[in-house]
Amino acid sequence: MQSLIKAPKDFWCGVMYVTLGAAALWFGAEYAMGTAGRMGPGYFPKVLAGMLVVLGAASLARSFVTPGEPITALALKPLALVLAGCTLFGFLLPTMGFIVALLVLCLVSAVASDRFGFEPKPVLGLLALVVCCTLVFVKGLGVPLPLLGSWLEPVLGPIPSWLR
Repeated sequence: MQSLIKAPKDFWCGVMYVTLGAAALWFGAEYAMGTAGRMGPGYFPKVLAGMLVVLGAASLARSFVTPGEPITALALKPLALVLAGCTLFGFLLPTMGFIVALLVLCLVSAVASDRFGFEPKPVLGLLALVVCCTLVFVKGLGVPLPLLGSWLEPVLGPIPSWLR
């Protein structure tokens, strides 16, 4: 007997997205939504979770219509490296600062790729990403993140207040 699911990867991806989106909506149900002009604390998480549910439903529907790839073995090394990069970001952010933590996150996660290598274009792209994230999140949106952490003072000397 042939399965109704033509694309197992799309099916399980859709199940994961719908589940995560529904869980986020459930956990964030107590937060006030607000309006688009005056957003409450639940506005962004609920909109993001709703979009995740819609994308998951689309992936689920697609899995019954369009043929796709079967599920293969789980790539443990890339998964572990990306998780390690995210964990290091969380640990390094308060002590080393946003710039160093973001560089470590990107480099450790990039090592997960088979095509990883230090070439001029990707290095410039990484530096542009760090500059853009710094400008958007720290300077533009005013997210209170230290750009350089206190652990760098013995190496760099006193860190100016605008970099904290």
